[in-house]
Amino acid sequence: MMGPVLAACLLIILSTAWISQANGATCKKDGGVCTCNDQTKNVDCSSKGLTAIPSNIPVETTELRLNFNSLSKLSPAAFHGLSKLTYLSLTQNKLQTLPPGVFDHLVALGTLNLNNNQLKYLPPKIFDSLTKLTYLTLNTNKLQSLPEGVFDKLAELKTLDLQNNQLQRVPDGVFDSLLNLNTLDLSINAWKLQRNQLKRVPEGAFDKLQNIKDLRLEENPWDCTCNDILYMAKWLKKKQDEGLGGVDTAGCEEGGKAVLEITEEEAAEDCVYPNTTTAIPTTIITTLASSNDDDIPELPVPQENFQKFLGYQEPDHLPTQPQCLMSISGYLGLMMSLVLTSAAILYVIHFLKKA
Repeated sequence: MMGPVLAACLLIILSTAWISQANGATCKKDGGVCTCNDQTKNVDCSSKGLTAIPSNIPVETTELRLNFNSLSKLSPAAFHGLSKLTYLSLTQNKLQTLPPGVFDHLVALGTLNLNNNQLKYLPPKIFDSLTKLTYLTLNTNKLQSLPEGVFDKLAELKTLDLQNNQLQRVPDGVFDSLLNLNTLDLSINAWKLQRNQLKRVPEGAFDKLQNIKDLRLEENPWDCTCNDILYMAKWLKKKQDEGLGGVDTAGCEEGGKAVLEITEEEAAEDCVYPNTTTAIPTTIITTLASSNDDDIPELPVPQENFQKFLGYQEPDHLPTQPQCLMSISGYLGLMMSLVLTSAAILYVIHFLKKA
């Protein structure tokens, strides 16, 4: 009777070992879903329907592609241990936010693609560890504003793409540290999937862009009636004379005139724009609390500040989907484990009855 029992135990051990190995596999050669190249240290997990980052990505990986998946959130530790990554692409997913610290271990990263997601806001300091970053795409998201200082550590950045968002303003000095920037895109493409809403830029917004070669500003509703636009008009005119590309793409919302052609007489008004990145003042909250619901006006408060006002923090303690179930091999392994385990149990019961 010991023979069948030992056999059943052996089957269970073998099936458990097999499923454990499958769960930990990332590369196809090991039963995973991603294509891995040992020579180039590239891992491609694109178009796999992933809802979480695969586990056990080789630590030697230098390029990681996770494009065209269904990632809606990332674990704060998603890329920990991948300090050799120089290229990371998360294009065409469903990311709505980024957990603070998610990129902190990517100290060698040169390219980061976050375009074609659903990002509504960026956490402050989210890019602070990416001091070697040269290429950053954030286009075609839902960003309404940028945190102050969000690009302060990106002194090596050469391309910044913010096309097709919902930006209503840019903070003072947000581009001041980008001394090596060649290309800045704040425009809207021909499809206008999203629409930036920039009416002006702060005084001195572009002054530190010493190496800028291409600036895209088209299709924003630039307000040429207010004298706040004069800084931008004079700067663009100067840069046009210096041969900067794209300076004539900024057109006034009314009349279609190029911003760089606006005169002081045309932009004579003293306009005051609401600070759309400021949380609701306490006095307004008190007033609203004592008013009828029908009398409460809609206030355009961006998501990041409203959450900050409410004391919201990105949860990092919630359980995440088991990464062992993210790949086909994981599912097949689980099924195989259940089948083998059931067979082993039936095998033992059969021999116990005969005994």
